[in-house]
Amino acid sequence: MALEKVKAYFEGTELEGKVIELEESSATVDLAAQALHTEPDRIAKSLSYLIDEKPILIIASGLSRVDNKKYKAQFQKKAKMIPFEEVEGYVGHAVGGVCPFAVNEGVEVYLDVSLKKHGTVFPAAGSGNSAIELTIPQLEKFSGFTAWVDVCQEAVRENQPQ
Repeated sequence: MALEKVKAYFEGTELEGKVIELEESSATVDLAAQALHTEPDRIAKSLSYLIDEKPILIIASGLSRVDNKKYKAQFQKKAKMIPFEEVEGYVGHAVGGVCPFAVNEGVEVYLDVSLKKHGTVFPAAGSGNSAIELTIPQLEKFSGFTAWVDVCQEAVRENQPQ
């Protein structure tokens, strides 16, 4: 089970025992924000893509959307999401629990600059009802990220102040 893999990943670190297991689903940005009593933008969502059949994860703030032009400029490829039913095989976590921890070997993790505006963020922790609160330096350290990228644009929600 991916949740157990993530918990084992944090054993012996300052994050041991910090995984939050929720009663309710946290499988989407909105559900996670409700369950964690935080704003949706502080949810660190994991977006799964293929570049030449190699999986990558882009971790971005909850209200951000990938900008196809920025993505292509960064990776020199058109954005190709991993099909829903193939995500777990490529990444090691099922949709709803995808996170940058304890992923399959060869998965590259990129952190989008949209995360930097928050003191802490909440990525999933391997299941559709788990999360962990991390500072940005902790996210850098424990994600084993390849690089910071700027591939997103902010999404504007109608019910949010501008």
